[in-house]
Amino acid sequence: MTCVTFLSAPTPFAVMTPTLLLAPMEGLLDATLRDVLTRTGGVDRCVSEFIRVTDTLLPERAFVRVVPELLNGGRTRAGVPVRPQLLGSDPVCLAENAARLAALSPFGVDLNFGCPAKTVNRSRGGAVLLDEPELIGRIVGAVRRAVPAHLPVSAKMRLGYGDDRVAEDCALAIAGAGADELVIHARTKAHGYRPPAYWERIAEVRTVLPANLPVIANGEIWTVAEAQRCREVTGCDRLMIGRGMVTDPGLALAIRGQGGVAWSQILPLLSVFWAQVCGRVERRHRAGRLKQWLNYLRKRYPEGQRAFDELRESNDPAHVEAWLQAQTLPQEPMPVPAAEIPVAC
Repeated sequence: MTCVTFLSAPTPFAVMTPTLLLAPMEGLLDATLRDVLTRTGGVDRCVSEFIRVTDTLLPERAFVRVVPELLNGGRTRAGVPVRPQLLGSDPVCLAENAARLAALSPFGVDLNFGCPAKTVNRSRGGAVLLDEPELIGRIVGAVRRAVPAHLPVSAKMRLGYGDDRVAEDCALAIAGAGADELVIHARTKAHGYRPPAYWERIAEVRTVLPANLPVIANGEIWTVAEAQRCREVTGCDRLMIGRGMVTDPGLALAIRGQGGVAWSQILPLLSVFWAQVCGRVERRHRAGRLKQWLNYLRKRYPEGQRAFDELRESNDPAHVEAWLQAQTLPQEPMPVPAAEIPVAC
């Protein structure tokens, strides 16, 4: 009798479980929305919206104001690690602030070389630095030397400012200065957020980088199919999702093949979101914050469109409160996922 040994076939890249990061989005994806979105599950780590560093050493409260998770062991209430992000152009000042931030035991320090906002760029912050690869390298190197060796230092960049001609130079500067991880948003500052995202350029940039440097692909990932296609084009097994997750809070779970999140599960999250907005935002701006999120949710959920239509004309928090109370909520609230292990960099 002949014995035949069957060898297991390699796992297809498309079905391997990716590492998923929740993107920083100034003016939208703040601590409140991070808290709510990480309750749905599937997210491995978050990056905070940027903390602006100019010519001063910030007090600890400045870091905590943007990243209140620092008071909770650096994690959201669902247990997902949050990496604070710094933005600036002075290597010495950024290094000093990174050292102070490190004393608060964050899950690493991230550096912003991608913000396309005109006000930020005019002050030599964000994407405008992509025209100065040498300066980017000095910033990363200074921060890397300023924080303990065990603390990861990562960076997020776009493909360039006006064009992508020095994308490889910028990425090499970041890698050469000792970064532990690099996120690449697959557009230039000039592209803004207009589709498409140029994922093939991420693949090209990766060819000049050390093979052991984790590269995370970011940009235009709205669906499971787009997540799969992005991985295939870029060769990255790590993805950062932003507006796609705000629009569809179940996207990370769906990318992992674990289903999604129904509207009946969104309703209690809206109440959690509203309660936190009421505790952090001036009364006259509260309704606007909820409508901002509903404006995204309506792209995914028909019920979100109806909710947006009902609240569109109102800026009265009492009206929003009454609307939330009138909704039929699930009898059991969505469980908060157990704490997850920080992503190794």
